[in-house]
Amino acid sequence: MDPAIFKAYDIRGVYPDQINEEDAWKIGSATAQFLRSQSEGNRQRGTTAPSLCVGRDMRTHSESIAEALIEGMNAAGTDVIDIGMIDTPQMYFAINHLGACGGVQVTASHNPARYNGFKVSGPQAKPIGGDTGLKDIEGIAITLERTKGSSTGSAEKRDLTAEYKDHVLQFLRPMTKKMKVAIDASNGMAGKMIPAIFGDLAIEIIALNLEHTGTFNHEPNPLVEENLAELKAAVKENKCDFGVCFDGDADRLMMVDQDGNTIGCDLMTALMTPYFLKKEPGATILYDLRSSRVVAEEIIKHGGTPHRERVGHAFMKKTMRDVHALFGGELSGHFYYRDNFCADSGMMTLVHVLNILSEASSPVGELIQPLQRYSQSGEMNFEVQDKQARMQELAERYSDGQIDHLDGVTIAYEDWWLNCRPSNTEPLLRLNVEAATRPSLEQKLSELKTCLGEPV
Repeated sequence: MDPAIFKAYDIRGVYPDQINEEDAWKIGSATAQFLRSQSEGNRQRGTTAPSLCVGRDMRTHSESIAEALIEGMNAAGTDVIDIGMIDTPQMYFAINHLGACGGVQVTASHNPARYNGFKVSGPQAKPIGGDTGLKDIEGIAITLERTKGSSTGSAEKRDLTAEYKDHVLQFLRPMTKKMKVAIDASNGMAGKMIPAIFGDLAIEIIALNLEHTGTFNHEPNPLVEENLAELKAAVKENKCDFGVCFDGDADRLMMVDQDGNTIGCDLMTALMTPYFLKKEPGATILYDLRSSRVVAEEIIKHGGTPHRERVGHAFMKKTMRDVHALFGGELSGHFYYRDNFCADSGMMTLVHVLNILSEASSPVGELIQPLQRYSQSGEMNFEVQDKQARMQELAERYSDGQIDHLDGVTIAYEDWWLNCRPSNTEPLLRLNVEAATRPSLEQKLSELKTCLGEPV
């Protein structure tokens, strides 16, 4: 088993060289052993069942990998509920709906078709990452040999589509005007879930790339601007109110306005802030530290409590629970909801955007315009061997700024700020810079490049 497949937040690699059915069996058995032991106290209190949920995405090898995963879980004496081909957020729903002690989604998210992997969740769909169990699962898995024969666990198939649809649509308000939306499913799981959840509603949907063919017409990563080209063209050609593009497992999305302009996910968080604070005045709203200053400003303006968090869904979900946040947004397109088990959901994000824009008197582009009051660099990558030394150099160079180390190094001044954080898996530093004006931003980027070099 290649240890490189165990990442900070999930397990992922190329099929079949790095991840195959043999690995899936071992990971299934190891995950079952780990989650069962972790949830023993919950089971004694009657809050979880000893079963695990398993789901999968639409990749051509996901079904056979899921079957091997389930066999490994059964061999470890664990019962499994196979909920079939689903989007990843349905896994979070299923664990809570069924009271399972955890679950595994077979998916490689936004990666190319040759990849596959596993997203592991514990009781209540709490994320299992490198610091919360993946290292333990790896330690068990590498000791195992795949066995054939007797199994003490059972497997049953369940279709939770109707229940999941009800869960998502409970948040949809009656439409006050006819909405036309372009939706690019990226040949991923949104291709199944959009028709299942929204297909019979009074919303006109211009659907793109719904088909599951085993390949992607474009990379299923909506953060890459070129992957939005087809969506933008469809929005303008069909005069849509807005457009959304989902990633491969449909847990996140990017949005474009009525003119096909990309809307940054931090600005989406800012746009959604007054909508949520109207429901619960004074509530805490979470955002990742790469987000524009406009996010915290809008939260405060509308009477909320801003809470800044480090990058990554495992940290965001934990903090959502810890501070009882109502809503959270991440620059990567993950949006988190207390009413969704503090987990992210692409489908629920679409519901809330429909609610907001159905009731708005202006198109989304005009709503976003006042939020675009700063100039942003976007995330830039720099190849660096000694990442800690280079971040320390930045902290010393700008020592008169306000500095914190929540995630990498953040240095803030009145009229600009930067965050520089290390990649978990590559010799890269990731830089985000924001300034009051475009000339100021360009000047600061020029300064920073003398320390970090040219972006890759």
